[in-house]
Amino acid sequence: MPASTWKGFITFGLISIPVRLSPAARTERISFNQLHKVCHTRLKQPLFCPTCNRMVERSEVEKGYEYEKDQYVLFTEEELEKAEPESARTMEILEFVKVNEIDPLYYDSSYYVTAEDEGRKAYQLLMEATKKSGYAAVAKVTMHSRENIVILRPQKNGLTLHTMFYSNEIRAAAEEGGGKIEVKEQERALAEQLIKTLAAPFEPEKYHDTYQENLKTLIEAKTKGEEVTTAPHAVRAPVIDLMQALKNSLAAKPAPAPEAKALLRVVSKEEATAKKGRRKTG
Repeated sequence: MPASTWKGFITFGLISIPVRLSPAARTERISFNQLHKVCHTRLKQPLFCPTCNRMVERSEVEKGYEYEKDQYVLFTEEELEKAEPESARTMEILEFVKVNEIDPLYYDSSYYVTAEDEGRKAYQLLMEATKKSGYAAVAKVTMHSRENIVILRPQKNGLTLHTMFYSNEIRAAAEEGGGKIEVKEQERALAEQLIKTLAAPFEPEKYHDTYQENLKTLIEAKTKGEEVTTAPHAVRAPVIDLMQALKNSLAAKPAPAPEAKALLRVVSKEEATAKKGRRKTG
């Protein structure tokens, strides 16, 4: 069972459900370390105090807020706990909203909501009621030193929770210049037709991170002393005749669902040596 991010109660009306949250997803990516270019030693970023001119242990670290230049107000963990609102322990549902009215732009992180044994029946009731009604719950919960507005919504096997950005955190979209652009009805109809030819059920397992897969290929090749060759990238240019481009797209064979395509090919040592020889003679 994954570690709990938060434990407390979901409340709505007089119903109280003991639950715990665990992360529903995490980013998978290859990370690189910083090395000293001269000796290839991994560089470290230790805790160093310039006043005492020495390394600092974790036990010597405290929290401070800089209210003026080099002036800090100090806080203990006990003092910070006093500032925690009720939502640090209780997730009170404030209202229910239609799921399709929530702009995905507001979604931040996702968590699985798991009921404790004594709250399973009330949890099941909330899940089934929201699923049948098409509503999601809006609540507040404090974790990671922040009071979050969250959305609780039903999935196939339980409730998921999504932390939300506040409205003041959403940046305004850049305005397009040049005035209003008129789209012809025939262009719109062809675009809708093209969308239908590419329509498919959402199956997330079809999609892969090609960049990460290429990095793995590159790492494996370099550890074996091999080289890689790259496939040329497609050359793109702005569409001048939009109508013709739409017609050509519909006439062409529909593109397959996106999948990872290898842009790198491992080259054997013999091929790499021969390639270098050709470059020299050329």
